[in-house]
Amino acid sequence: MACGVVCKTPHFVLHRWNPALAPEAAPFVEGRLLLGALTPKRWAKRAVTRNLIKRQIYEVSALYAHELTLTAHVVRQRSEFDKRQFISASSSALKKAVRGELTQLFGLLPKP
Repeated sequence: MACGVVCKTPHFVLHRWNPALAPEAAPFVEGRLLLGALTPKRWAKRAVTRNLIKRQIYEVSALYAHELTLTAHVVRQRSEFDKRQFISASSSALKKAVRGELTQLFGLLPKP
């Protein structure tokens, strides 16, 4: 996907489809808000952790959907959460940390 980085935090980056980078037709219906979540096994070994992170991505992005342009976006996890701090794969502390950082990520969106 031809995209550019919109904003980033220590653990996440938000990418947006940029038609200028790929002049050919978009591989999706333009004019709709599409959001993907990418949590690599490299950064979250257990499936329960990856699923927790993806759920948080979708929940927080729904709160900021009105601020996103009508195109495709991908939120990508770019580093691992400290296993010593978050021992449980699906703890409320991890959920709270992920949600806080995602709120920070979407708070960095450029204002139109």
